[in-house]
Amino acid sequence: MGNFFESLRKTRKAVFGQIAGLLGAGEIDEETWEELEALLIQGDVGVETTLALLDELRERVKAEGIIKRRDLRRLLEEALRALLPPDGGTLNLDWPLAVILVVGVNGSGKTTTIGKLAYRLRREGRSVMLAAADTFRAAAIEQLRLWGERAGVPVVTGQEGGDPAAVVYDAIDIARSRKTDVLIVDTAGRLHTQHNLMEELAKIRHILAKRIAWSPHETLLILDATTGQNGLMQAERFTEAVKVTGIVLTKLDGSAKGGMVLSIGKKLGLPIRFVGTGEGIEDLAPFDADAFIDALLHEEGGE
Repeated sequence: MGNFFESLRKTRKAVFGQIAGLLGAGEIDEETWEELEALLIQGDVGVETTLALLDELRERVKAEGIIKRRDLRRLLEEALRALLPPDGGTLNLDWPLAVILVVGVNGSGKTTTIGKLAYRLRREGRSVMLAAADTFRAAAIEQLRLWGERAGVPVVTGQEGGDPAAVVYDAIDIARSRKTDVLIVDTAGRLHTQHNLMEELAKIRHILAKRIAWSPHETLLILDATTGQNGLMQAERFTEAVKVTGIVLTKLDGSAKGGMVLSIGKKLGLPIRFVGTGEGIEDLAPFDADAFIDALLHEEGGE
């Protein structure tokens, strides 16, 4: 988990490392609670989640007779682990043709993640095909082609401005003819406020379900870790439009805050399947809740 640990370095230095420092030597007083509240909110845990977390910690401190800050840190680690969504587990790919629908807003790292995921699945011995259903931008189609080449997988494309659903329809036929194991469908970077685009996404999902039993078998929402609480709003809107089965958190290495992950767990309970830990094609790690908390609250002086 070296890359996973390193990807959280900026987050530790900015906020959560200060929490580790706060909960070191000394006894708990009211100033401790005030500083902890400020740091959690600053770390993008969210006001609602932070206040609920502190209420729980205060009760446990009182019930267990805890007075040392170091012991409060242990309680905090336990409480944060409980907040986190379940680990991603194994992708639901045990089908003759497994379909992964990938959604997310522009700039979230969606196409890059598809390339990394395709590469990972191919390394596991699966045959993979990509469908470029983001037909609104020629650049998006070309970008997916490039990632397909890097990952060593074929890409099905259509005309710029064409019907995304038609691309998906054709991709299914081609994937079946080649006995492909996994079809990954890219979609336009939809803003969660654009109702018509959300309806189109639902249309693609309907076509998949009609042509392949129980598909899409996974619907992955790509979230940019640097977007903070706005990412939570995105997640809520997407889960209203389609049945999201998991989240991939990107740009974790570029984020000064990590608290959004905790809010996702509390609000949505969606599993985080993978975390982007860098820009390379191999920089995609399965999410590990314990490793996340350990890396988040690691004291920099101990490295």
